[in-house]
Amino acid sequence: MCQKIINVVAIASGVVSLAVVGVSGYVYVNQEAIIESVKEKALGSLTGGLVGGALGGGALPSLPSPSPAGPDLPVASPF
Repeated sequence: MCQKIINVVAIASGVVSLAVVGVSGYVYVNQEAIIESVKEKALGSLTGGLVGGALGGGALPSLPSPSPAGPDLPVASPF
């Protein structure tokens, strides 16, 4: 019984080790493509937010124009 448990743990350990080696190899082989993809996404979000915000339709919300009388807040009496 104990031998079966040890075998299952050994097989699980081998599967995890192979998965780590496989993912590491994939990242190593495709690192340039991954880096370029991240750069494009980062620059796209930066320039998209700035240009869109400058044109009024971007990621920045438009603020309400201030009223001449100020906000409607209760005014405390000085006395």
